[in-house]
Amino acid sequence: MHAAQQSAPTRRATRAIRLGPYLIGGGNPIRVQSMCNTDTRDAAATLAQIERLAEAGCEIVRLAVIDERAAAALPAIVAASPVPLVADIHFDHRLAVMAAEAGIKGLRINPGNIGGEDKVDTVVAAARHHGLPIRIGVNSGSVEKALLARFGGPTPEAMVESALHHVAMLEKRGFHEIKISLKSSSVMDTIAAYRLMAARADYPLHIGVTEAGTLLRGSVKSAVGLGVLLAEGIGDTLRVSLTHDPVAEMDVAYEILRSLNIRARGPEIVSCPTCGRTEIDLIRLANAVEERLRTVPEVFKVAVMGCVVNGPGEAREADIGIAGGRGKAVIFRKGEVVKSLRGGYDELLAGFMDELELFLSQRKMQ
Repeated sequence: MHAAQQSAPTRRATRAIRLGPYLIGGGNPIRVQSMCNTDTRDAAATLAQIERLAEAGCEIVRLAVIDERAAAALPAIVAASPVPLVADIHFDHRLAVMAAEAGIKGLRINPGNIGGEDKVDTVVAAARHHGLPIRIGVNSGSVEKALLARFGGPTPEAMVESALHHVAMLEKRGFHEIKISLKSSSVMDTIAAYRLMAARADYPLHIGVTEAGTLLRGSVKSAVGLGVLLAEGIGDTLRVSLTHDPVAEMDVAYEILRSLNIRARGPEIVSCPTCGRTEIDLIRLANAVEERLRTVPEVFKVAVMGCVVNGPGEAREADIGIAGGRGKAVIFRKGEVVKSLRGGYDELLAGFMDELELFLSQRKMQ
């Protein structure tokens, strides 16, 4: 008898802000975002990557706006983007105003590093006029020197104090459409910083581990750090930061959310880890199935098992699956065998792909 599925973690109560079509915080769905690694000045390349990200499930995309040429490219990018865009800006308040006027849906800017009080006034006025939220983003590498000296380095406490200093600059101007992020390459420091901020402010939080690393290491660090925070109800948007094609961040992000029963996108693929009893190329078969289903947004469960005898029973909750042995396999739905296959890897893969296409077409007709 299978245990009942556990419910999602109870969310931390936050105020809600609007970013384009989405309400962020306030119990609304946790949104998945990424950042383009293209040169924003190249509108065509940037749009192509935005479209790939959106197809993979990305809901918010951030763009680096490094100069006036990049800001000048924004109107065309915004007009064709399938998802809301956030402008990432440092040091130059004029770029924030240009981005707001170009139709950007959010700003990522720390008011303390864009000049004097008059420049902060200008940015806040532009954000208020265009209805844009501002994300205060503090990384361990961007903490002010005075705070580094006070706290003995980029500690979680220093990061929180830095963020609250920037927040106070906006609150002083009656601006409260704020989201906060506190990222470190240290998983433990990241967790500690977000816990501290969650206890001190009710603004929505964007969570992530910065400079997490390459595909494997970055995925592990992000899964641990974000998983702990999400399990504690902390986090309103998230990014898995990888030194890789940003599209790959979507797979990791949604698997983290799925594992905590928070959100699901696309099929869940379960497969056994292989052992000495495995007599088919299960690793290659599982990878081929995963690749075929990568762009399918519907939620269902697929099993790829290496044992004809026990496979269907072990994966009886799967909507559809295959269990193979030497020269043969069975296809099953909900643990019941519906078709038998014979042959080598190519025949088994082709037979399952045919049945999978039939399954997908029948789901669309329902």
